[in-house]
Amino acid sequence: MSNISTTSDEILSCARNLIIEGGYNGFSYADISAVVGIRKASIHHHFPGKADLVKALIIRHREDTEAGFAALENKLSDPLAQLQAYTDYWNACIQDKSAPFCVCALLASELPVLPEALIPEIRTYFRSLSAWLSNVLARGAQYGSIVLEHDPHVEAEGFMATVHGAMLSARTYGDPKMFPLVMSPLLLRLKAQR
Repeated sequence: MSNISTTSDEILSCARNLIIEGGYNGFSYADISAVVGIRKASIHHHFPGKADLVKALIIRHREDTEAGFAALENKLSDPLAQLQAYTDYWNACIQDKSAPFCVCALLASELPVLPEALIPEIRTYFRSLSAWLSNVLARGAQYGSIVLEHDPHVEAEGFMATVHGAMLSARTYGDPKMFPLVMSPLLLRLKAQR
């Protein structure tokens, strides 16, 4: 890996952490410069403006998420197990504080104050997540491992909202245990009784 790629990765990682801590308007290139140890001009070389940086971060997050879904599907054939693994991933991230909140969910809460160029990317992320969840739920219903009360797309939107709401509850109460407390009943409801 080249130094350019490594520096870009460090900038993106730092921006992600700063956004999770304080939102889009809660950080500047000066903050990134202090953490990463490079001049602001170097950050501008990689990402001319803050919107460019955050757009690249959203795209990277979506690509990483989609790669994670592909890995889950290769590793686990049972759709319910895939949903459990997805929620286990977020539970672990919240527990160890490595990613206590989805950066796209956080940015979505700030849509009215974000640069217009970021909004389509955030919506693309949510559409991608919803499509994957819909597919998993539909397959689970078809295989008989998942029971749906509604159309898979409706269930997917509800699942996604519950995951993000559980993240918010964990953050609000300062208690990582809130995430599984919220998610466990949903997973139990979806599980087909045999």
